[in-house]
Amino acid sequence: MGDADETTGESVKRTRPCPYCGTAMVHRHCEYVCPRHGVVFDCSDPFYG
Repeated sequence: MGDADETTGESVKRTRPCPYCGTAMVHRHCEYVCPRHGVVFDCSDPFYG
């Protein structure tokens, strides 16, 4: 089971840690989103994968 997204209420998958604070980020569409810092990576970043 994933956590519920605060904005949409949908289930989300927590993945790799944020490089700034170590908090597990949410993988949503083409982005990795830190709950504390916002979007950290997106698919336009060369190191995304």
